[in-house]
Amino acid sequence: MSEYENIKLTSLSSKGGCGCKIGPADLKQVIGSLPVAEQHPDLLVGIDTSDDAGVFRISDELALVQTVDFFTPIVDDPYSFGQIAAANAISDIYAMGGKPLTVLNIVAFPITTLDKRILADILRGAADKVKEAGATLVGGHSIDDKEPKFGLAVTGLIHPDRIKTNAGAKAGDKLILTKPIGVGILTTSIKKDQLSAAEVERLTSVMATLNKTSAEIMSKYEVNGCTDVTGFGLVGHALEMAKGSGVGITLVKDSVPLLPRVKELAENGFVPGGTKNNFMHVKDDVVFPEHLSQVDQWILCDAVTSGGLLISVNPEQAVALLDELIRGGVEASIIGETTAEGAGRIVVK
Repeated sequence: MSEYENIKLTSLSSKGGCGCKIGPADLKQVIGSLPVAEQHPDLLVGIDTSDDAGVFRISDELALVQTVDFFTPIVDDPYSFGQIAAANAISDIYAMGGKPLTVLNIVAFPITTLDKRILADILRGAADKVKEAGATLVGGHSIDDKEPKFGLAVTGLIHPDRIKTNAGAKAGDKLILTKPIGVGILTTSIKKDQLSAAEVERLTSVMATLNKTSAEIMSKYEVNGCTDVTGFGLVGHALEMAKGSGVGITLVKDSVPLLPRVKELAENGFVPGGTKNNFMHVKDDVVFPEHLSQVDQWILCDAVTSGGLLISVNPEQAVALLDELIRGGVEASIIGETTAEGAGRIVVK
Protein backbone atom coordinates (compact mmCIF):
# COMPACT_ATOMS: atom_id res chain seq x y z
CA MET A 1 0.00 0.00 0.00
CA SER A 2 0.96 3.65 -0.34
CA GLU A 3 3.30 5.18 2.25
CA TYR A 4 1.11 8.30 2.08
CA GLU A 5 -1.31 7.14 4.76
CA ASN A 6 -3.78 9.99 4.43
CA ILE A 7 -3.99 9.86 0.64
CA LYS A 8 -6.11 7.39 -1.37
CA LEU A 9 -5.41 8.11 -5.01
CA THR A 10 -8.54 6.29 -6.15
CA SER A 11 -10.70 8.69 -4.11
CA LEU A 12 -9.41 11.71 -6.05
CA SER A 13 -11.17 10.77 -9.28
CA SER A 14 -14.74 11.81 -10.02
CA LYS A 15 -14.91 8.67 -12.17
CA GLY A 16 -14.70 6.53 -9.06
CA GLY A 17 -11.23 5.20 -9.78
CA CYS A 18 -12.30 2.94 -12.66
CA GLY A 19 -10.03 4.55 -15.24
CA CYS A 20 -12.67 3.85 -17.89
CA LYS A 21 -12.43 5.05 -21.45
CA ILE A 22 -15.20 7.05 -23.10
CA GLY A 23 -17.81 4.39 -23.91
CA PRO A 24 -17.71 2.76 -27.36
CA ALA A 25 -21.17 4.03 -28.35
CA ASP A 26 -20.35 7.64 -27.46
CA LEU A 27 -16.94 7.43 -29.12
CA LYS A 28 -18.44 5.98 -32.30
CA GLN A 29 -20.96 8.82 -32.45
CA VAL A 30 -18.27 11.48 -32.07
CA ILE A 31 -15.88 9.97 -34.60
CA GLY A 32 -18.73 9.33 -37.03
CA SER A 33 -19.54 13.05 -37.06
CA LEU A 34 -16.07 13.95 -38.34
CA PRO A 35 -15.25 14.42 -42.03
CA VAL A 36 -13.48 11.46 -43.65
CA ALA A 37 -9.81 12.34 -44.00
CA GLU A 38 -7.86 11.44 -47.11
CA GLN A 39 -5.73 8.41 -46.28
CA HIS A 40 -2.00 8.62 -46.81
CA PRO A 41 -0.64 5.74 -48.92
CA ASP A 42 1.85 4.83 -46.18
CA LEU A 43 -0.79 4.68 -43.44
CA LEU A 44 -1.03 0.90 -43.08
CA VAL A 45 -3.37 0.84 -40.06
CA GLY A 46 -5.58 3.80 -39.17
CA ILE A 47 -8.89 4.25 -37.36
CA ASP A 48 -11.05 2.25 -39.78
CA THR A 49 -11.02 -1.02 -37.84
CA SER A 50 -10.74 0.40 -34.29
CA ASP A 51 -7.34 -1.20 -33.93
CA ASP A 52 -4.99 -0.85 -30.98
CA ALA A 53 -2.44 1.45 -32.61
CA GLY A 54 -1.71 3.24 -35.86
CA VAL A 55 0.98 1.95 -38.21
CA PHE A 56 2.82 4.21 -40.66
CA ARG A 57 5.33 2.84 -43.20
CA ILE A 58 8.64 4.68 -43.48
CA SER A 59 10.38 2.17 -45.77
CA ASP A 60 9.78 -1.22 -47.37
CA GLU A 61 11.23 -2.88 -44.27
CA LEU A 62 10.25 -0.56 -41.44
CA ALA A 63 7.09 1.00 -40.06
CA LEU A 64 6.23 3.03 -36.96
CA VAL A 65 3.59 1.83 -34.51
CA GLN A 66 2.06 4.66 -32.48
CA THR A 67 -0.39 4.76 -29.58
CA VAL A 68 -1.38 6.83 -26.54
CA ASP A 69 -3.27 5.99 -23.35
CA PHE A 70 -3.82 7.63 -19.97
CA PHE A 71 -6.32 7.45 -17.10
CA THR A 72 -7.08 8.32 -13.50
CA PRO A 73 -5.66 6.23 -10.61
CA ILE A 74 -7.13 2.76 -10.19
CA VAL A 75 -4.91 1.74 -7.26
CA ASP A 76 -3.77 3.81 -4.29
CA ASP A 77 -0.05 3.10 -4.43
CA PRO A 78 1.60 5.74 -6.69
CA TYR A 79 4.47 3.52 -7.84
CA SER A 80 2.07 0.73 -8.80
CA PHE A 81 -0.19 3.19 -10.62
CA GLY A 82 2.80 4.30 -12.72
CA GLN A 83 3.69 0.72 -13.54
CA ILE A 84 0.13 -0.15 -14.54
CA ALA A 85 -0.29 2.95 -16.70
CA ALA A 86 2.96 2.21 -18.52
CA ALA A 87 2.17 -1.48 -19.05
CA ASN A 88 -1.27 -0.55 -20.33
CA ALA A 89 0.00 1.95 -22.91
CA ILE A 90 2.88 -0.21 -24.12
CA SER A 91 0.50 -3.15 -24.57
CA ASP A 92 -0.92 -1.63 -27.77
CA ILE A 93 2.49 -1.95 -29.41
CA TYR A 94 2.73 -5.62 -28.43
CA ALA A 95 -0.80 -6.28 -29.70
CA MET A 96 0.26 -5.10 -33.16
CA GLY A 97 3.31 -7.38 -33.11
CA GLY A 98 5.69 -4.45 -32.68
CA LYS A 99 8.64 -3.63 -30.45
CA PRO A 100 8.35 -0.52 -28.22
CA LEU A 101 11.04 2.06 -28.95
CA THR A 102 10.33 5.41 -27.25
CA VAL A 103 7.78 6.81 -24.81
CA LEU A 104 6.54 10.24 -23.73
CA ASN A 105 4.96 10.78 -20.31
CA ILE A 106 1.53 12.45 -20.12
CA VAL A 107 0.95 13.99 -16.68
CA ALA A 108 -1.99 15.80 -15.10
CA PHE A 109 -1.43 16.40 -11.39
CA PRO A 110 -2.65 18.74 -8.60
CA ILE A 111 0.88 19.89 -7.87
CA THR A 112 -0.12 22.48 -5.24
CA THR A 113 -2.33 20.17 -3.17
CA LEU A 114 -0.70 16.73 -3.33
CA ASP A 115 2.74 15.74 -2.11
CA LYS A 116 5.22 16.02 -4.98
CA ARG A 117 6.70 12.69 -3.92
CA ILE A 118 3.49 11.03 -5.12
CA LEU A 119 4.14 12.24 -8.67
CA ALA A 120 7.79 11.25 -8.38
CA ASP A 121 6.75 7.72 -7.42
CA ILE A 122 4.26 7.50 -10.31
CA LEU A 123 7.00 8.50 -12.74
CA ARG A 124 9.47 6.11 -11.12
CA GLY A 125 7.04 3.20 -11.47
CA ALA A 126 6.48 4.00 -15.13
CA ALA A 127 10.20 4.40 -15.78
CA ASP A 128 10.94 0.99 -14.33
CA LYS A 129 8.28 -0.62 -16.52
CA VAL A 130 9.54 1.24 -19.62
CA LYS A 131 13.04 -0.05 -18.89
CA GLU A 132 11.69 -3.60 -18.54
CA ALA A 133 10.08 -3.23 -21.96
CA GLY A 134 13.42 -2.19 -23.48
CA ALA A 135 12.06 1.22 -24.50
CA THR A 136 13.49 4.69 -23.87
CA LEU A 137 11.84 7.66 -22.17
CA VAL A 138 12.43 10.73 -24.33
CA GLY A 139 10.30 13.36 -22.59
CA GLY A 140 6.69 14.26 -21.92
CA HIS A 141 4.22 16.98 -20.99
CA SER A 142 2.54 17.95 -17.72
CA ILE A 143 -0.33 20.16 -16.60
CA ASP A 144 -1.64 21.22 -13.20
CA ASP A 145 -5.05 19.57 -12.86
CA LYS A 146 -7.43 18.94 -9.96
CA GLU A 147 -7.51 15.18 -10.72
CA PRO A 148 -4.34 13.14 -11.19
CA LYS A 149 -4.06 11.38 -14.54
CA PHE A 150 -1.12 9.60 -16.08
CA GLY A 151 -0.19 7.66 -19.18
CA LEU A 152 2.18 7.37 -22.10
CA ALA A 153 2.45 8.07 -25.79
CA VAL A 154 4.44 5.16 -27.22
CA THR A 155 6.22 4.63 -30.53
CA GLY A 156 7.35 1.20 -31.67
CA LEU A 157 8.87 -0.45 -34.70
CA ILE A 158 7.61 -3.27 -36.92
CA HIS A 159 8.22 -4.78 -40.34
CA PRO A 160 5.31 -3.82 -42.62
CA ASP A 161 4.75 -7.47 -43.53
CA ARG A 162 4.51 -8.65 -39.90
CA ILE A 163 1.75 -6.43 -38.55
CA LYS A 164 -0.87 -8.12 -36.39
CA THR A 165 -4.27 -6.42 -36.44
CA ASN A 166 -7.71 -7.09 -35.03
CA ALA A 167 -8.92 -7.41 -38.64
CA GLY A 168 -6.73 -10.36 -39.61
CA ALA A 169 -8.49 -13.29 -37.92
CA LYS A 170 -9.44 -16.21 -40.17
CA ALA A 171 -12.42 -18.51 -39.80
CA GLY A 172 -11.48 -21.62 -37.84
CA ASP A 173 -8.80 -19.94 -35.72
CA LYS A 174 -8.58 -20.66 -32.02
CA LEU A 175 -8.73 -17.72 -29.61
CA ILE A 176 -6.22 -17.48 -26.76
CA LEU A 177 -6.49 -14.95 -23.91
CA THR A 178 -3.32 -14.23 -21.95
CA LYS A 179 -4.65 -12.61 -18.74
CA PRO A 180 -7.72 -13.19 -16.55
CA ILE A 181 -10.55 -10.63 -16.66
CA GLY A 182 -12.56 -8.88 -13.94
CA VAL A 183 -10.19 -5.95 -13.46
CA GLY A 184 -12.88 -3.26 -13.65
CA ILE A 185 -15.02 -4.93 -11.00
CA LEU A 186 -12.05 -5.39 -8.68
CA THR A 187 -10.68 -1.86 -9.11
CA THR A 188 -14.14 -0.51 -8.35
CA SER A 189 -14.11 -2.72 -5.25
CA ILE A 190 -10.81 -1.17 -4.12
CA LYS A 191 -12.50 2.21 -3.75
CA LYS A 192 -15.10 0.61 -1.49
CA ASP A 193 -12.45 -1.13 0.64
CA GLN A 194 -13.68 -4.58 -0.39
CA LEU A 195 -10.28 -6.13 -1.17
CA SER A 196 -7.63 -7.37 1.23
CA ALA A 197 -4.02 -6.23 0.86
CA ALA A 198 -3.16 -9.62 -0.67
CA GLU A 199 -6.00 -9.30 -3.21
CA VAL A 200 -4.89 -5.80 -4.17
CA GLU A 201 -1.35 -7.09 -4.61
CA ARG A 202 -2.54 -9.93 -6.87
CA LEU A 203 -4.65 -7.56 -8.96
CA THR A 204 -1.84 -5.04 -9.23
CA SER A 205 0.58 -7.73 -10.35
CA VAL A 206 -1.73 -8.77 -13.20
CA MET A 207 -2.23 -5.21 -14.42
CA ALA A 208 1.47 -4.31 -14.12
CA THR A 209 2.61 -7.35 -16.09
CA LEU A 210 3.84 -6.46 -19.57
CA ASN A 211 2.47 -8.38 -22.55
CA LYS A 212 6.07 -8.63 -23.73
CA THR A 213 6.48 -12.38 -23.16
CA SER A 214 3.15 -13.14 -24.86
CA ALA A 215 4.07 -11.01 -27.87
CA GLU A 216 7.51 -12.55 -28.22
CA ILE A 217 6.14 -16.08 -28.03
CA MET A 218 3.24 -15.51 -30.43
CA SER A 219 5.67 -14.14 -33.05
CA LYS A 220 6.89 -17.72 -33.59
CA TYR A 221 3.44 -18.98 -34.61
CA GLU A 222 0.89 -18.44 -37.36
CA VAL A 223 -1.09 -15.75 -35.61
CA ASN A 224 -3.62 -14.20 -37.95
CA GLY A 225 -5.08 -11.53 -35.68
CA CYS A 226 -4.48 -9.96 -32.30
CA THR A 227 -5.81 -7.25 -30.01
CA ASP A 228 -5.41 -6.43 -26.35
CA VAL A 229 -8.35 -6.51 -23.97
CA THR A 230 -8.76 -3.13 -22.31
CA GLY A 231 -11.54 -0.61 -21.72
CA PHE A 232 -14.20 -2.09 -24.01
CA GLY A 233 -13.95 -5.47 -22.26
CA LEU A 234 -13.39 -8.97 -23.59
CA VAL A 235 -16.62 -9.10 -25.57
CA GLY A 236 -16.20 -5.54 -26.87
CA HIS A 237 -12.70 -6.14 -28.23
CA ALA A 238 -13.65 -9.58 -29.54
CA LEU A 239 -16.56 -7.96 -31.37
CA GLU A 240 -14.20 -5.45 -32.97
CA MET A 241 -12.13 -8.43 -34.15
CA ALA A 242 -15.22 -10.18 -35.51
CA LYS A 243 -16.41 -7.11 -37.40
CA GLY A 244 -12.96 -6.12 -38.66
CA SER A 245 -12.12 -9.64 -39.82
CA GLY A 246 -15.53 -10.55 -41.21
CA VAL A 247 -15.80 -13.66 -39.03
CA GLY A 248 -18.09 -14.92 -36.31
CA ILE A 249 -16.74 -15.65 -32.84
CA THR A 250 -17.75 -18.30 -30.33
CA LEU A 251 -16.67 -17.71 -26.72
CA VAL A 252 -16.85 -20.50 -24.15
CA LYS A 253 -17.84 -18.72 -20.95
CA ASP A 254 -16.47 -21.38 -18.58
CA SER A 255 -13.07 -21.24 -20.34
CA VAL A 256 -12.63 -17.51 -19.73
CA PRO A 257 -10.31 -17.05 -16.72
CA LEU A 258 -11.50 -14.72 -13.94
CA LEU A 259 -9.61 -13.04 -11.16
CA PRO A 260 -10.59 -14.23 -7.66
CA ARG A 261 -13.92 -13.01 -6.19
CA VAL A 262 -15.02 -11.26 -9.38
CA LYS A 263 -18.46 -12.88 -9.49
CA GLU A 264 -19.04 -12.44 -5.75
CA LEU A 265 -18.21 -8.73 -5.87
CA ALA A 266 -20.23 -8.19 -9.04
CA GLU A 267 -23.25 -9.83 -7.41
CA ASN A 268 -22.78 -7.45 -4.49
CA GLY A 269 -23.10 -4.44 -6.78
CA PHE A 270 -19.49 -3.47 -7.53
CA VAL A 271 -19.91 -3.26 -11.31
CA PRO A 272 -18.50 -0.05 -12.86
CA GLY A 273 -20.56 2.11 -15.17
CA GLY A 274 -18.08 1.52 -17.99
CA THR A 275 -18.79 -2.21 -17.84
CA LYS A 276 -22.54 -1.67 -18.07
CA ASN A 277 -22.02 0.75 -20.98
CA ASN A 278 -19.94 -1.91 -22.75
CA PHE A 279 -22.76 -4.41 -22.37
CA MET A 280 -25.34 -2.02 -23.76
CA HIS A 281 -23.11 -1.33 -26.75
CA VAL A 282 -22.55 -4.99 -27.71
CA LYS A 283 -25.76 -6.73 -26.62
CA ASP A 284 -27.46 -6.54 -30.03
CA ASP A 285 -24.51 -8.33 -31.67
CA VAL A 286 -23.99 -11.00 -29.00
CA VAL A 287 -26.04 -14.11 -28.37
CA PHE A 288 -25.88 -15.00 -24.68
CA PRO A 289 -27.33 -18.33 -23.51
CA GLU A 290 -30.71 -17.97 -21.79
CA HIS A 291 -29.41 -19.39 -18.53
CA LEU A 292 -26.57 -16.87 -18.25
CA SER A 293 -27.28 -14.30 -15.55
CA GLN A 294 -27.02 -10.54 -16.06
CA VAL A 295 -23.99 -10.50 -13.74
CA ASP A 296 -22.20 -13.12 -15.84
CA GLN A 297 -22.96 -11.11 -18.98
CA TRP A 298 -21.56 -7.98 -17.35
CA ILE A 299 -18.41 -9.84 -16.33
CA LEU A 300 -17.69 -10.81 -19.94
CA CYS A 301 -18.02 -7.12 -20.84
CA ASP A 302 -16.03 -5.85 -17.85
CA ALA A 303 -13.90 -2.78 -18.56
CA VAL A 304 -10.27 -3.88 -18.25
CA THR A 305 -7.13 -1.89 -17.58
CA SER A 306 -3.87 -3.39 -18.87
CA GLY A 307 -5.46 -6.68 -19.87
CA GLY A 308 -4.04 -9.55 -21.86
CA LEU A 309 -3.74 -10.23 -25.55
CA LEU A 310 -6.58 -11.88 -27.46
CA ILE A 311 -4.77 -13.98 -30.05
CA SER A 312 -6.39 -15.55 -33.13
CA VAL A 313 -4.12 -18.42 -34.15
CA ASN A 314 -4.13 -21.21 -36.72
CA PRO A 315 -5.99 -24.08 -34.98
CA GLU A 316 -3.20 -26.55 -35.75
CA GLN A 317 -0.76 -24.41 -33.76
CA ALA A 318 -3.03 -23.33 -30.92
CA VAL A 319 -2.08 -26.03 -28.40
CA ALA A 320 1.63 -25.56 -29.02
CA LEU A 321 1.30 -21.80 -28.61
CA LEU A 322 -0.74 -22.23 -25.44
CA ASP A 323 1.79 -24.65 -23.97
CA GLU A 324 4.70 -22.31 -24.67
CA LEU A 325 2.84 -19.35 -23.19
CA ILE A 326 2.12 -21.28 -20.00
CA ARG A 327 5.76 -22.45 -19.78
CA GLY A 328 6.73 -18.79 -20.11
CA GLY A 329 4.67 -17.88 -17.05
CA VAL A 330 1.69 -16.44 -18.95
CA GLU A 331 -1.81 -17.07 -17.55
CA ALA A 332 -3.14 -18.13 -20.95
CA SER A 333 -6.28 -20.05 -21.90
CA ILE A 334 -8.04 -21.10 -25.09
CA ILE A 335 -11.41 -19.39 -24.74
CA GLY A 336 -13.13 -19.91 -28.10
CA GLU A 337 -12.78 -19.85 -31.85
CA THR A 338 -13.64 -17.90 -34.98
CA THR A 339 -16.27 -19.15 -37.41
CA ALA A 340 -17.31 -18.61 -41.01
CA GLU A 341 -20.94 -18.24 -39.89
CA GLY A 342 -22.39 -15.19 -38.20
CA ALA A 343 -19.81 -12.69 -39.42
CA GLY A 344 -19.53 -9.69 -37.12
CA ARG A 345 -21.36 -11.41 -34.27
CA ILE A 346 -20.47 -13.31 -31.10
CA VAL A 347 -22.09 -16.41 -29.64
CA VAL A 348 -21.39 -17.17 -25.99
CA LYS A 349 -21.69 -20.80 -24.91
